[in-house]
Amino acid sequence: MGSIAKLGIAFIAIAITLPFLLYIYYDYLAFISLGPGGTPPTLAGFLRVEVLGFFALRNPYTAAEAPERLKGQPGYLDSLQKRLPPRPHTRGIAPHRQITQKASKADFDRLASAIKRMGASNANLLIGTSCFEKHGTGLFSISPAKRTCKGEICHAHPSDGSLHLTLHPADAQTVLEAGWGERHPIARGGWFERFVPGGFIMCYAPRNEGEVETVLRIVRAAAWFVSGGDGVVDFREDRRDSGYCSATDASEGVSVSASNH
Repeated sequence: MGSIAKLGIAFIAIAITLPFLLYIYYDYLAFISLGPGGTPPTLAGFLRVEVLGFFALRNPYTAAEAPERLKGQPGYLDSLQKRLPPRPHTRGIAPHRQITQKASKADFDRLASAIKRMGASNANLLIGTSCFEKHGTGLFSISPAKRTCKGEICHAHPSDGSLHLTLHPADAQTVLEAGWGERHPIARGGWFERFVPGGFIMCYAPRNEGEVETVLRIVRAAAWFVSGGDGVVDFREDRRDSGYCSATDASEGVSVSASNH
């Protein structure tokens, strides 16, 4: 093969591979820009998230089908006032973050303080380091009725003010339809429950003090569901039973090593 032919092949190879390499490079920078999360900010962590991306939900605004035992059962929330549109832009899988309409420091501080008070005022709840995120503050159930990562109910993200939490299917549908959140990209249930629970939802950051109160209602709904209503005050009397039995579902547990969100 002549030198000109070899040179032509080399140019073709560069023309084919360079756009792909640039795509990977800028995608990696976007991954790093999301900040700390459960996935290490390394090439291995990035590649893992890229693989999970093949299984990401195409429409995170539609509720998942409820498990048989919870079909037709009411959740904690009767209704939610519609969130003023538009929805914020979100990005990523692990970490999964809100890119626009971030909370102000004052609103996030109100939210975080209220969640901490919730943990301190309930015998069955506690505050600790998020099991999903591996950093930051999480709210936990001491005796969870719904399997999550070590009984985690929710965690808030200081970088944007959003939260991740686990909701009853009926409440997840209420939140999604009212525009207050979206499903985590791999909250598919089944095999993917080793990563996140099927009802794992991103709740958008509050934009004002009134929205802080709405977000706290959603947090209470998550606490009710994960704990089964056991030993948690400020729950409505007609929503004590969340439909889960702590002796069965919670004993299975979500893999801690696989939970990165």
